Amino acid sequence: MANFIYPEGIDEKLLRELIANEDDPRYDKKREYHGVMVVDDNAYTVDDDDDDDDTNTNTNGANGGGDKNSNTNKSSNTSSPSFKIKRPAYSRGGILRYPMEAMTDTTDYLQIDIKEYTPIKNKSDSFATIPGKRRTARNSDVSGGLSNHSLVNKGTVLLQIPANIQDGNAVQYGESKMNTILGAALGGNIDVMEKMGEAMGGTGTFAERASNTLNAGGAAVKNAIEKSGLNIDNAAGLITKQLAAGIAGVFGSNVTINQILARESGQIFNPNMELLFDSPTLRNFRFSFKMTPRSKEEAEQIRLIIRTFKMNMSAKVTTGHSGTSLFLDTPSVFELRYKSGRNNHPFLHKFKQCFLQDISVNYTAEGVYATYENKEPVSMIMDLTFKELEPIYNIDYIDDNGSDRDNTVGY
Repeated sequence: MANFIYPEGIDEKLLRELIANEDDPRYDKKREYHGVMVVDDNAYTVDDDDDDDDTNTNTNGANGGGDKNSNTNKSSNTSSPSFKIKRPAYSRGGILRYPMEAMTDTTDYLQIDIKEYTPIKNKSDSFATIPGKRRTARNSDVSGGLSNHSLVNKGTVLLQIPANIQDGNAVQYGESKMNTILGAALGGNIDVMEKMGEAMGGTGTFAERASNTLNAGGAAVKNAIEKSGLNIDNAAGLITKQLAAGIAGVFGSNVTINQILARESGQIFNPNMELLFDSPTLRNFRFSFKMTPRSKEEAEQIRLIIRTFKMNMSAKVTTGHSGTSLFLDTPSVFELRYKSGRNNHPFLHKFKQCFLQDISVNYTAEGVYATYENKEPVSMIMDLTFKELEPIYNIDYIDDNGSDRDNTVGY
């Protein structure tokens, strides 16, 4: 990618606009008119800090640029100072939208806000996840005009409500088996440890406490055996069958004690089977948007939308455009919400913060390759797959007072 050397004394607002559109060839003539020089990537430049002042989204919608006259050096082939934005911290916002029809107070649409990822430790000062920290903001207003550039690390994309919208949630459960003897033994072990600990921490001399500890342990073991339903006779029989199963295993036979019991008496150990909760799951959403541009401006918005999603789902290199990168930053997160006019949709489901896992674009949506005179495809299908950052919990539906958080169908 080419670097640009900006002349000293250039207007600051113009400088920001040119930097925000460095990859836009439509600005070539404007750069030439104002004396901006183009050099290759090997030219020596000095990074400058980003400036967080926002600019109007109707012009360039970009943040960044830095102080106009600070930290400049002479290039080897020009006397003009070198100015280059610091890429890893670069961001520019704005609004992209398809279709470009006028929106009213009753228009339903999907709003997708782009945000920089915030690690969980920055949210809770802990490495442990706090449920509910990845909920999207209750409201997200959209203001300003359409952008003429792609969005980086922030901004908003407005799309039509996709077809086949649906939600769902799933929770994982697993079967658990524990026969009566094992259950009694496990409970007995816990009981033994508790009773022996109480006895050892009691009053009296060390010898008295040691004697009390042994007695308490023996009583707990006896109680566990009684709870299991075992007696001396059937305990001896079970031990014999277990030994027989072990001997059979030496010869490569996978014989269990349950198989021996079933063949001998038609009985097996009661497995006490139960379905137990295992874990929540993370939801994913797949959307398909068919986009057919009806004007050059609408085709440009589609191009920028596709580019924006591709760029913000990509891993972020921490060293700029050159050199090795020991670390990679997490891609941007996306906050989705169904809107009706300026308000959140009063019925449809809600989302938590999402990562964009997958994007695929079919540029021949009608089955044949066809373009307009400027080579924009006449019809495209964009598929997006989002996955939420945290599971859905009960507290996402009710607040601390036990009241519903909203009047929609929830998550």
